[in-house]
Formats: sequence, structure tokens, C-alpha cells
Amino acid sequence: MTAPLFQVDPGDLDGLAADGVVDLTGPEAHHAATVVRLEVGEEVLVADRHGARVLAEAVEVDRDLVRLRVVERLDESEPSLRLTLVQALSKDGRDEDAVEAATELGVDGIVPWQADRSIVRWKGPKVDKGLRKWANVIERAAKQSRRGRWPRLDELVTSQGLAERFAGATPFVLHEDATTPLATVDLPDEGEVLLVVGPEGGISPQELERFVAVGGVPVRLGTQVLRASTAGPAAIAVLSARGRWR
Repeated sequence: MTAPLFQVDPGDLDGLAADGVVDLTGPEAHHAATVVRLEVGEEVLVADRHGARVLAEAVEVDRDLVRLRVVERLDESEPSLRLTLVQALSKDGRDEDAVEAATELGVDGIVPWQADRSIVRWKGPKVDKGLRKWANVIERAAKQSRRGRWPRLDELVTSQGLAERFAGATPFVLHEDATTPLATVDLPDEGEVLLVVGPEGGISPQELERFVAVGGVPVRLGTQVLRASTAGPAAIAVLSARGRWR
């Protein structure tokens, strides 16, 4: 079984080579010692969320401090072509399900979108609460999938803000009436691809018109209509199979 992954602050792994020492403290140490029941001599992965990652062996285990000796560096470089999921807020936790699966599949960025037809509305203090929930989902999924580089979580955008976000990116809008299969589109060698997924009520005609006007390309995945929780991860898998997973 793959070694469990623990988190340290960005920079904590900088310059560490084999036989270097890294410490887990606070909640991470407590989790390693009392939940995972890590023992001296066992190996774990340690990452800083920004791409630095090491395989390390436990040399001291306590609920307040776990000391690790670096065995090997396993850093993850930033991809030249970034995949970003723009996920509309959806009811019944389907948006969080999409964020979880997208993180496991290797997405590089996630943008929460307040679509016209989103039943869930983030307003006032709900914005920070919603972002924290999504950040927690990303953390759990990134650890589960042993990621060293975690997806960036952007601020909530409206449809107008999303249209402005298209500038400089390659935006694909998943839409059930589109005729172009996502599997056949041309991809750039570098930059950012945006995968836009609407809420359970779909993307409104006005939103689609606005997005197309600023370069958005409507695409489809297949003949089936997918849930808001499924479409984004499916799209990430399609594009990853064309390059990243080879």
C-alpha cells in the first residue's frame, strides 16, 4: 500500500536531500501518531502543497512531534498546460463531490462559480464558509491521492467575472447541446484550459451567449447528460488521457 501523505508548510522541504530531517507538529503529528499509529521505521510521504514532496522514514514518533528522515525526493513539477475546473455551485453537495474527484484526478485549479441557475447561493459570510469547505475537500482528496502539488482554489466568481477570466485561457464550456466532442478539440502546449461546468439546471442561454462571445467553445462529452458532480471529473479524465496519463 502506498505510504500515507502528511502536510507541512510551503518551504519546509526546501533544500532537504537524503538523510535530511523534517518534523511533523500539531494536528499532523497527532494524526500520524494516534490515528495512523505510525511506528519508527515506517515510511510516509510529506508534501508542502506547492510541489515539493519527499519519501521519509519515521525516526521518532510522539503525538506532539514526529521526526522523519528523508529517504528520497519525489517532487512534482508544475505542468506546462494547467487544467482548471470551473464548477458551478450545486445542491446536495454535488459541487463538493466534483471538487473531490477533480482533485484526485489531478486538476490544477478550481474556480467556484455562482451561475444564474445555481440553487445554492453564497452570500455574505456564506462565501468564506463555502470556500473553507471546498478547501477542506481539496486537502482530504489531495492527501488521499498522495499529491505533492495541490490545486489552487480561486475566489467565487459570477458569470460576468467568469467571462472576464476567459482572457488568456483556452475555455471549454460543457453543454448538452454542443456538437463538438471534447475528445477532439485542439489543445495548446502551455497555458491554462478552463473546463466550465454548469449547475443542475444547466447553463442559461444568456450565459452561453456571453461565454461564446469572449472565446468560450461549447463542447460535449458524449450522448448522455451528466450530473454536475460528474461532468467536470469526466472532462478532466478525457483531457488527461490525451497527454498526462500516457
